[in-house]
Amino acid sequence: MEILITEVEVKDVRFPTSLLADGSDAMHTDPDYSCAYVTIKTSKGIEGYGLTFTLGRGTEIVVQACKSMSYLVKGQNVNEIFTHFGSFWRKLTSESQLRWIGPEKGVIHLATAAIINALWDLWARIENKPVWKLLTDLSPEQLVSTIDFRYITDVITKEEAVKLLKENQKGKEEREEMLRKNGYPAYTTQVGWLGYNDAKVKELCNKFLALGFTSFKVKVGQNVTDDIRRCRLVREAIGHENKLMLDANQIWDINESIEWMKQLVKFKPIWIEEPTSPDDILGHAKIANELRPYGIGVATGEMCANRVMFKQLLQARAIDYCQIDSARIGGINEILAVYLMAKKMGVPVCPHAGGVGLCEMVQHLQMWDFICLSASTENRVIEYVDQQHEHFEHPVCVQNASYMPPMSPGYSTKLNEECIKNYSYPNGEKWKDMYEQGLFYKSFN
Repeated sequence: MEILITEVEVKDVRFPTSLLADGSDAMHTDPDYSCAYVTIKTSKGIEGYGLTFTLGRGTEIVVQACKSMSYLVKGQNVNEIFTHFGSFWRKLTSESQLRWIGPEKGVIHLATAAIINALWDLWARIENKPVWKLLTDLSPEQLVSTIDFRYITDVITKEEAVKLLKENQKGKEEREEMLRKNGYPAYTTQVGWLGYNDAKVKELCNKFLALGFTSFKVKVGQNVTDDIRRCRLVREAIGHENKLMLDANQIWDINESIEWMKQLVKFKPIWIEEPTSPDDILGHAKIANELRPYGIGVATGEMCANRVMFKQLLQARAIDYCQIDSARIGGINEILAVYLMAKKMGVPVCPHAGGVGLCEMVQHLQMWDFICLSASTENRVIEYVDQQHEHFEHPVCVQNASYMPPMSPGYSTKLNEECIKNYSYPNGEKWKDMYEQGLFYKSFN
């Protein structure tokens, strides 16, 4: 059946999370969780939905980048795309003029992710499977064919990738059954936003403990005395048998990271996330070497630009936990490459999530990894934040602190119509109300 792409529609969707300090950290003090939302329409009426996460201002730039790239997608036969997905991904990221404002990084790569995510959602809907199941059912050769290995063959080749996947074919059915029954372990960041007062932090710790959570993340980095107080508060609330992670969101210099973390050692964090510039591979390596003797690992990746930088972080032993983001690099195709490199290098993947649609997407990726690649949940966990899920047609389902496998076809990325009506920026109904109340002003028309 020939299915042609007839239209690529892009919307700017924003939520006023800054009003309650939801999502606040040392670097991003007043985020409005948002997304560039792509709908791919086809000649057969089937649609695919994809997005890339943003923090409010600037989303219009990502939207325009999606529109600028859409001519590469319109008119294409979807079966041709999916049969030669690796080649198509390279075509999308190698457009000779658009590539100049990347290449394979920044706004242009965020736009790539939104389009690619929509294509995977479309593929899964055509196959009537959730994305994790679509990935799981692909043969090792089919899956590897979706990946562009340019720039990473010094770490992993197509042949090695196929071999890694074939080695884990045995036991796939049992692991899938286990996943369907028990879900995939989650940790929460909801307790740790930097803008929350102590009473709210304590209340949230108790709430998530009651929900069965055993791993908690706290934002740090603005004031060491305040960090000590907040870490003590959280540690006392969650007890010493549960896990604590810390996240500095790129705020420190290298030596500052090391000295600051030495003052927080007594709270026994298992990792410090994004201690410094996301581009500084050697800086991360120095921090990691200095902190490992204290039992503290380094985690990063949510702002990592592409598979090449992940390759170098892994080569330099600069990270102990690899944090892919479903919308920062170029969608599932490139993310699969990172999973394969991490597997070869023996580094567990713990996806970044929490932003609009990120929890919905990364669950699929981590579930595929468990069934087909790592075959383990040891030292692996998916971030969970209890925000914006109600706006999705098929939101995440977390039970007993575990993500339960989504069963609906697609990538769990379709926003409901009420959300589009209310939160499209700048003319959604909720935004109009907030302008009238003086809570926000229009930043553009």
